[in-house]
Order: sequence, then C-alpha cells, then structure tokens
Amino acid sequence: MELTERFISKTVDMVGKIISLLLFLMVLNVSFDVMMRYVFRNSSVGMQEMEWHLFSVIFLFGIGVALKDEGHVRVDFIFDQLSIQKKAIINIVGTCLFLIPFALLIFTGSFEFVKDAFVVMEISEDPGGLPFRWVVKAMIPLAFSFLIFSAIGYILQNIRIYREATK
Repeated sequence: MELTERFISKTVDMVGKIISLLLFLMVLNVSFDVMMRYVFRNSSVGMQEMEWHLFSVIFLFGIGVALKDEGHVRVDFIFDQLSIQKKAIINIVGTCLFLIPFALLIFTGSFEFVKDAFVVMEISEDPGGLPFRWVVKAMIPLAFSFLIFSAIGYILQNIRIYREATK
C-alpha cells in the first residue's frame, strides 16, 4: 500500500510540473498577445483561444494536484481544531462519498460530449481560430480520471496518517 501511495504521489507531482510548464507557456502567450494588441494594434484569435485552452488544461489537471497538496477548499476554522485521526477519517469519507462519485459522474458523462466534438471534428467558429477543439474537450475525461487517480492516493495517504496517529 505504501508503494502504491508513493507511485501515485510521484505521478501527481510529475503532472504538477507539467502544469507548471503549461502555466509558464500561458503567461508567455498572454504577454505576447497583450504586446501585439496594445503595442502593434494587432491581435490573433488563435492566440486568444490558446489562452483559454491552456487555462482549461491547467485548471482541470490542477484539481488533482491541489488535492494531493491539500490545496483544496474546506472549512478550515472547524477542520483545524480536530485531531489528526478525525481529520484523516473526514478526508477518507469525504473523498469516498463525495469526490469520487462526482468525478465518476463527470468522467462518464463527458464521453458523449467529447465523441460528438470528435465526430464532427469541431473547430473554432471564429475566423483564425484554432482547429481541433475536440482535443481540449477530451481533456475533461482525462482530467477527471486523473482526479480519481489522485483521490485514491489521497485516501491511501489518509489511511497511513490515521494508522500512524493511532499507534
């Protein structure tokens, strides 16, 4: 179990590093777009669409990374006052009862959405926009499968924390 937890943790960290690189690329993209728009009075629809494509991927995969790093939203003023064991139990139960079913719902529900976009080879409706819009839509089931993967690691981490706290 500890080996599985470490594997998941390292994989999530690797995805976090890739997201960091995408964030850097997005900053460069936005900077270039702003400079082109305000200095040279020229803008590109494709560059603007690339901003939201990158942002979408960063946000979608960042959820799984935030879970591993305890960066997700919770009611901290109550949670912080609990014992380590109670925190671990809340994390395990909440992940099993709420997070994983929600992620499975989005994961399974997004296949038809992605398939429809792929079948018609959906592209941007704007002139000069990006082709292959289905690719960014395909990130939805991928990201939610990654979230489920990260949630399994989070459950294993909290089981370990609970066991260590009860020794």
